[in-house]
Amino acid sequence: MSQKRIMRELKEMKDVIGNMSKRGDQSKLWRSQTRSYVAPDEAPLEPELTEQSPWANLPPELLSDIIQRVEDSETAWPARTVVVFCAAVCRSWREITNEIVKTPEQCGRLTFPISLKQPGPRESPIQCYIRRDRTASTYLLFCGLVPSEGERNKLLLAARKVRRATCTDFVISLVADDFSRASNTYVGKLRSNFWVPSSLYDSQPPCDSIIPSTARLSRKFHTKQVSPRLPACNYSIGTVTYELNVLRTRGPRRMHCILHSIPISAIQGGGTALTPLALPKSFDEQLYPLSSKGKELIIDPISPSLSATPVFSSGSAEPLALKNKAPRWHEQLQCWCLNFKGRVTVASVKNFQLVAAVEPSHNVSPEEQEKVILQFGKIGKDIFTMDYRYPLSAFQAFVISLSCFDTKPACE
Repeated sequence: MSQKRIMRELKEMKDVIGNMSKRGDQSKLWRSQTRSYVAPDEAPLEPELTEQSPWANLPPELLSDIIQRVEDSETAWPARTVVVFCAAVCRSWREITNEIVKTPEQCGRLTFPISLKQPGPRESPIQCYIRRDRTASTYLLFCGLVPSEGERNKLLLAARKVRRATCTDFVISLVADDFSRASNTYVGKLRSNFWVPSSLYDSQPPCDSIIPSTARLSRKFHTKQVSPRLPACNYSIGTVTYELNVLRTRGPRRMHCILHSIPISAIQGGGTALTPLALPKSFDEQLYPLSSKGKELIIDPISPSLSATPVFSSGSAEPLALKNKAPRWHEQLQCWCLNFKGRVTVASVKNFQLVAAVEPSHNVSPEEQEKVILQFGKIGKDIFTMDYRYPLSAFQAFVISLSCFDTKPACE
């Protein structure tokens, strides 16, 4: 390579770096000003250096083989971060990575944030644990068997308990330091009330087919730029009810869960559960829900404003109902017992196992009726395990488990 060519390439690289630093200074200036401005919704220009790099020009066959080898070798966190890095290289890498990485139902692994909204595996459950912080009123969900010293487990979801005058909210986020409903890390919430069933809310509709690919509002500006405090839209996906036990004569808590976003046919032979493929890109996409065949979003007519809560309805399909598995009384220990297969070690009123609540007319096999879909239990001070499987997702299992942390004086 001649000296002139080397100098020319060095000069071009210097110009590119200079332009990137200028854009960074401009973005800092904009961030220091108010965020309530209206700006055109234009995608930032990607540096030409990234598109012209040799990594972006690899043959698709070679690139597919590389990512497949990484996917097969890195099966657990934190080593699985490499798979996420492959999707972040450039557009071609991201497209091939999305084709290779399967859903949790297919591979039993959690990779991208959308995996938290997808059903778990049908056979072996995904094992997680929850760490409670009483001082900060936060609950952190990690992927792993149990917490261990010197090992950094993958944080999946975080929740903060917010007490209000008439109810208690558990706001759920993808990160542990931002629980704002206007943030793109907001994924849903649980609203718990003593007198009525606890309500489960999702930040996006349970089915991608009711999210339009383009929205008129998002073409002009971002809603967050116009009003940063505008609350995200919540879709009611289910309820959790605890039976009253004022005299405490019926044993441990009895809970019932109704999931409107999962039909009962999902656990029947050949049935499938809804599997979202992507998180909403912006809040604007949630303002224009479209009805799809057999599914509709119902908005409470009493509250026709944007703050109204749409309720997902699967048409004529009956929703999935869950109930806690009845424990047995142990004469020697003088307590109620369940077989948690070593995943629960401390007796607690919060411990439970959920199975499908079906009728003979549902034609569900006995094996499927006995299968534990979600189990939750205590293993130490402020440490709880949570194992879930199909048809629940990690988000649905987490929000159901959070209902145990609210005070229920007449239900235990």
